[in-house]
Amino acid sequence: METLVSHRKDAAPPKINLRSPNVVMRLNRMGAFHQTRLSFLRVLLRKLKKDNWYFDRPVWRIDNEGVGVATYCARGPDRIYSLIVFSHNLEDEQRSDRVIAKAWDATFVLFDGEATEEQITRLNSSVPLQEAGRISETELILGRANKSLRLFSYVRECLAIGSQPKRSIIDETGYLMRTTAVYGAGKFGAADLKLWGERSEFSSSFQPEMLAVWLTRMFSVDLVEHMAWVDSPMSCVRLDRQIRRQLGVGNATGLGMAPFLINHPTLIHSWINARETALARIRSLDTVDAALLSDFQTLIRRAKLSQENWKVDDQQQTNKIECLSNDFDALLGKTLELTESTRYPWNILYIWSTENMSIEGQEALISLMMEPFGYLIDDLSSTMSADETALNRINGDQTTFELKKIVRETYDWAASIDFNTNSERARIWYISEEKLEPRLGERFNEELDLFEQPLSPGYDAMRLMRDLTQSNECTNVADFLLLFPEHRHTVRRVQTVSTMRYAEIRDNTISADMTPIDLLRCKLSFFGATKFDPRSDRWLRINLFQHMPFPDELLNFDPDDMVFPQLID
Repeated sequence: METLVSHRKDAAPPKINLRSPNVVMRLNRMGAFHQTRLSFLRVLLRKLKKDNWYFDRPVWRIDNEGVGVATYCARGPDRIYSLIVFSHNLEDEQRSDRVIAKAWDATFVLFDGEATEEQITRLNSSVPLQEAGRISETELILGRANKSLRLFSYVRECLAIGSQPKRSIIDETGYLMRTTAVYGAGKFGAADLKLWGERSEFSSSFQPEMLAVWLTRMFSVDLVEHMAWVDSPMSCVRLDRQIRRQLGVGNATGLGMAPFLINHPTLIHSWINARETALARIRSLDTVDAALLSDFQTLIRRAKLSQENWKVDDQQQTNKIECLSNDFDALLGKTLELTESTRYPWNILYIWSTENMSIEGQEALISLMMEPFGYLIDDLSSTMSADETALNRINGDQTTFELKKIVRETYDWAASIDFNTNSERARIWYISEEKLEPRLGERFNEELDLFEQPLSPGYDAMRLMRDLTQSNECTNVADFLLLFPEHRHTVRRVQTVSTMRYAEIRDNTISADMTPIDLLRCKLSFFGATKFDPRSDRWLRINLFQHMPFPDELLNFDPDDMVFPQLID
């Protein structure tokens, strides 16, 4: 347990290390992560604002049924990107967020450049088909979205009669449309990462995806205003700008995304290492001035207001949100004890939180602590990517003695798990034949052993350790793998992650108690998601870009001051 730093002015500076992976990389904590200044959508908006990007809508051919095409251009210093959206008239019975859906309210691509009419025509024949269609290297992103039908209809009706929707009703859902898939990085024929990965505007992770989703948010508002005009052109009004900013873009994310954190250890290390480095830098600050303390207290109140608007049906998450409310009250009280003479105030707050706040609250505090310190941590966003194209070669010259030492150090947490019990091997990851998507089965109830995917690193490491223990310690890894070829993937992984402290989830990913949405929430927090809404233990809904500026107002607002709603006097 860390100790509190003294309030004395002559207190010795604390040694602030990055948090242990045995603390950070536990699923219950990863499933409590919140967005931060380093989240990808915020990195994108800062970059676009800094470089004076501007935006327009060259094409709007949406008919009275809401069917047609619209394009949105993002124009930067060196390049232009176009979101091309095809709007469809979808029957209610066809509307589904599941990956097996065949039709959607909107389908879209992010196009590299400004699309011509010929290119729009070409894409119109493929994009509405999604996976069944064909796109090319001029398209960076392929995606689709569905309306949140109840809220979309309500806003449409309000605007048509000349009134504004109630903020309280807007907050119940928080978006007019939600994406159900956003594909990039070469999938389904889209441009491969090597074609655009070196562009400065996309230097952080998932930047094309974030741009496409942000522009889709603009389309969702334009569409609802258009349909209100169709209903009553004489009385309709446009959406109030403050209310408009309450609307983000929803997303429905299921089990297919869960293995990402396991399959991309190098990338995940880069994300979490940046986050933890930012936290350590802030905890190392030795003073705080009165103005910053006051601003931070206001930030806590704004975060609590956001928490009060975070309502879900899931009882477990509801309990966490209620605890978070109490955490914010206690945190506000604790900050009132700090003064300009307090040494290392942020370290004091952090350590106090570990003893007095829930895990949800502790991680929320880390997010809040980052807000005032862009000058100190924003540079870390450039480290949040990784080259995973090169295959990590197995070091066959390494001795089994050396390999055993690495396994003991990296997987010490797995050694305490009794994998001989059914409960610790209850789950099995496999790929569905129909959609080629990851699925989670019950090992002892379904005959799936032949289809198991290597998504249980802890279990695999312990099986490797069992066979290593029986081998001669002077044997090299190459000879060992000739006898035990089934361990090749595990040896490669062990050698890869041994130098990256945050590369490996330190929990059993096939346990009966494992909750897949913890994996989902961790990843989505790095996107910048808010309002996590579990719909089961295997899928959830989120909100992206809520309260953030729209393309037509980015240059006039600071997106980093718009994460939380403003306090109303």
